[in-house]
This record gives sequence, structure tokens and C-alpha cells, in this order.
Amino acid sequence: MEEEPYYIVITRKNQVLLSFLKIRVVIDKKQIWPLADCNPVVITLAKNDLQLLATDGFHFSRPLTLHYPKEGTYFRLKIVCAIDDRALLTGSLILVISYLLGFYTGFLLLKIISFLPLIYFLLYYYVNRRDFIQVKQDRPRAGLLKK
Repeated sequence: MEEEPYYIVITRKNQVLLSFLKIRVVIDKKQIWPLADCNPVVITLAKNDLQLLATDGFHFSRPLTLHYPKEGTYFRLKIVCAIDDRALLTGSLILVISYLLGFYTGFLLLKIISFLPLIYFLLYYYVNRRDFIQVKQDRPRAGLLKK
């Protein structure tokens, strides 16, 4: 009797910072799968236990070990960025508002405070390389893939 394959369905979350990166998924440090911006990638595997991580070449997500409960199951995974669009918009608004207030009032302290969100984002981008790209489960449970 032939074993049924295992499946992984991986998508990219539609985020501003992820749209600039070429994300690839590495399976067991051997297979590399590029992820398109809008199309999910279906990976078919014959092996049960595997290690998966996402990378853009500079950032690496934490390795995720997948163990399938039974044959023919699949995991739906999503690649996300730690700085989501809401945090990016909030930081940009704080930057613009505090700089304009500092410009019109002449307070140097407000101009200096305006660059704090930019410094925070740059530090997060360069220092927290393991946490910048994350692999999350799209749906809380694995389901059966019906043919």
C-alpha cells in the first residue's frame, strides 16, 4: 500500500514591508520554495517530520518543526512581518505630527522625538532578525485534504 503524501499550503500576508522582500521557504535545509505575492504555494512531501523556516536572505524566521498526525493531512501556514501595517502607519503618523509640531513651534525636542519611530523600526529590522519574519499557522487545526 502506497502512503499518501503530506501537504503544506503557504501564503504571504499582504503587508507593506513584506511586499519589498523576496520571501523563500526552506524545508529541511535542502528544498527552497519561492513565495509569490498573492498566490499560495502548495508543497507536497513524502516525509512526515520536517523543519521549515522562511527567509529573505537577511532575515530568518525561527525554525518550525511540523509533525503530521496522520497521512493526507495538510498545514496552512502564513508568512507575516512583525511590524504590521497598523504599527507602520502609527509610527509614520507620530513621526509626521511630532516633526510638524516641532517645525512650527521651534522646539528642538519635538523634532528629535519625531525620529524615535524611525529608529525603533530600523533597530527592529536590523537587530531582531529572527523575529522580523514569522511563520504562523493560518488556521488553528490541520484538516484533511480531499481529492
